[in-house]
Amino acid sequence: MNPIQIFIIALGLATDAFAASVCIGLNSYGDNTKKALTAGLYFGGFQGGMPIIGFFAASILGEGFHQAGHWIAFALFLLIGGKMIWESRKKEDAQTADVGIAIARMLPLAIATSIDALAVGVSFALLEVNIFFAAGIIGLTTFITSAIGVKLGTKIGAQHRRIAVLVGGIVLIVMGVLMVV
Repeated sequence: MNPIQIFIIALGLATDAFAASVCIGLNSYGDNTKKALTAGLYFGGFQGGMPIIGFFAASILGEGFHQAGHWIAFALFLLIGGKMIWESRKKEDAQTADVGIAIARMLPLAIATSIDALAVGVSFALLEVNIFFAAGIIGLTTFITSAIGVKLGTKIGAQHRRIAVLVGGIVLIVMGVLMVV
């Protein structure tokens, strides 16, 4: 598998992290450079790490285990998306609405968005891909797209925050449903 093919796979894997990052940006105010970098590190780190885990797990456990991952991701997206929809219903001032990038929020999102990267790692094992090179491309691509997503989400949400957060929650739930379909 050549670097261009791996980059195309990386872009595909980064799309759910990008969407989640836009949702994080929707809940952000002002300068969010720290949030953008933090989201990039969470999502990029997990997207880069999961293929390595999948690669080595494939040789130990076989391919059957990755099917449960879709259900785990579905549950995480459903919970996070539902929470965003609930938050969109509340009237909050700017200071309390900015939920931040706490580990309790970022960790489940990073895991949920990287489950598909775990399955890709299994595939890479079967194709005998250089997993560390591929994981590096995947992690870096996701880092960049996630940071851009937070910045973009902040710009979108600045004027229509409650509606944007509601839509963001719905998007996360739809992404979860699509993972199991």
